[in-house]
Amino acid sequence: MEILFYGSTGPLTKLLQKTLNRLGYNAGEMDGIFGEQTEQAVKQFQRDNGISPTGIVWPQTWDALAPALLGYTKYTVQAGDTLFKIAESHDISVRALAAANPEIDSENLIPGTVLIVPTDASVIDWDIEYCYDIMYLNLRALKIRYPFIEIFSAGRSAMNQELYGARLGQGDISVLYNASHHANEWITTPVLMKFLEDYAGNYLEGLSIYGRDARALYNRVTLSLVPMVNPDGVDLVTGQLKSESSAYKTAQSMNYLNLPFPSGWKANIRGVDLNVNYPAGWELARAQKFAAGYIAPGPRDYVGPFPLSEPESSAMAELTMELRPRLSLSYHTQGQVIYWKFLNYQPENSYEIGRQMADASGYTLETTPEFSAYAGYKDWFIQSFNLPGYTIECGIGESPLPLSQFEEIYNDNIGILTLGMELA
Repeated sequence: MEILFYGSTGPLTKLLQKTLNRLGYNAGEMDGIFGEQTEQAVKQFQRDNGISPTGIVWPQTWDALAPALLGYTKYTVQAGDTLFKIAESHDISVRALAAANPEIDSENLIPGTVLIVPTDASVIDWDIEYCYDIMYLNLRALKIRYPFIEIFSAGRSAMNQELYGARLGQGDISVLYNASHHANEWITTPVLMKFLEDYAGNYLEGLSIYGRDARALYNRVTLSLVPMVNPDGVDLVTGQLKSESSAYKTAQSMNYLNLPFPSGWKANIRGVDLNVNYPAGWELARAQKFAAGYIAPGPRDYVGPFPLSEPESSAMAELTMELRPRLSLSYHTQGQVIYWKFLNYQPENSYEIGRQMADASGYTLETTPEFSAYAGYKDWFIQSFNLPGYTIECGIGESPLPLSQFEEIYNDNIGILTLGMELA
């Protein structure tokens, strides 16, 4: 985790302020600026936790904040305690308490045992720009609550960040969802993360999701998610990558299109648009993009020197070949559109599945416009497997979409995400 101090800015500073305020320390407005009030709150937290009150958020302070950041408290078992009694006193279900403590014997609690007690708050928040570190914290938090979620790495980014994925389910049918190929479309990452949280929680409690039995889906389908394909680019757009860093300055020097910077950035940190870097009509995409002026690394639409030239697109292709999913969803913004086809490929049932997804979401089902019709992940998936693959364009407006749209986007897409498993 980044070391924070007076003058720090960005999403992690916002998260720090939110966490301190939640714990009763007055860090001031959640504005992402580490000012005097935030510094005083950090110092008081450090004093209360036996840490030297420097006001600097070093690893020791992050460790002390971990329970609050990861959504749990600790409880020491007392004589006479039962799992039901502890769960009731903390206003959570027995299933949730047992799941977070898989090593305990629920019928024979030993006094002195320290239990992890999940809070009743949602892990996934949508009031902070969703950078890579926040995603990783959320994955850790979900793993604590739901140990049956598998966290894996699909590879590494250009800046050597892990391309984290999550897997849920034990069925023979594989499906693969991804988000944030494009940096300024990062709002799609918490969409997948929130779905993972809701699906895991409903599975645990024996509930339904979008009217479907979560346990039946879990037993039939194995769902794999890569929620942030382009973490370096996302950090650039969200402000987590600092303006004084060499990577930021290099990207800024590549902004030959004079787009708003960094908000107009779609590419990976090397200036390659990952969603035109797949070997599915790549030469056609190259001819189109070059004719339109996208001839060198920059904020968008540069296809790269060759297909799968980038570590992120290469990792997604390798993961897909390994999993051989029955269906894929690739999340983007914006337009409230579902794209379902590539060239003349029409995988069996792909239109019918797309039609049901459109009905569930209110989005329109369309073929991809010519200028964006080649070299995308969806295109490569359909070409490689002749199976249903879809690009979902969420929300309305200009990317990056505001977080105020998150709830509507999520509610529109619960059906798509569930039907992707049911209909695969």
